[in-house]
Amino acid sequence: MTQTKISDHISTPPFETKELRAYLVQFLDSEFETEGITQKIGNFKWGVYAFFDYDGEPIYVGQTNEMVRTRIRRHLTNQRTDAVAMSVLDPFEVHDISVWPLPQFQQTDRSDATAKMHLNALERCVYNDLIEKSSFSAILNEQSPPEPKVEIAVPPHYRGSIVSKEVFKLRSHPDVRIARRSLIISRLAQVIAERQVQIGLRRVLLVQARRLQWLADRRLPSI
Repeated sequence: MTQTKISDHISTPPFETKELRAYLVQFLDSEFETEGITQKIGNFKWGVYAFFDYDGEPIYVGQTNEMVRTRIRRHLTNQRTDAVAMSVLDPFEVHDISVWPLPQFQQTDRSDATAKMHLNALERCVYNDLIEKSSFSAILNEQSPPEPKVEIAVPPHYRGSIVSKEVFKLRSHPDVRIARRSLIISRLAQVIAERQVQIGLRRVLLVQARRLQWLADRRLPSI
């Protein structure tokens, strides 16, 4: 008689995965009004986004000109990006997301040079601002955004959480976070050891190590 494995009967994703995907959809479907345009935040085509961890620390800044929804889902679901594949960004750590859309380019082709310059300038402005607000004066981007070629005013942004109270209880425990961050550091160190990489990836490793020590230092007094 063939023994049936328990896993053979599991057709639904784990609780955490299901919750996170549901909350991500809720975030991306949130209505946002800017410059007289109101639509779902995920449906803006051009924009800059930032991820924040469970302490509100900025951990990654990116840009998109394909659609905010598409780019963010690629990071945080099974559509992997280079940042995730190289263990620069850990989706497990993302608690909040901010999006700065550029509605004036909503109907603009992705190859438009003017729109690209505005997008690059916005990314640099957001990046610099979050670097200043970071406790580590650093973000986990492998490279800094290019220097802006145009001057822009930073537009209004939308910020929201993608983590339910139940998932927060599971993932916010300091021991869980320390273990997870140690795992990511190990994976990143392995990538660096096995490949010829740029200095930016080594810088990310250093920042992650500082963030791990910060978590461990905070945990020690309560033990």
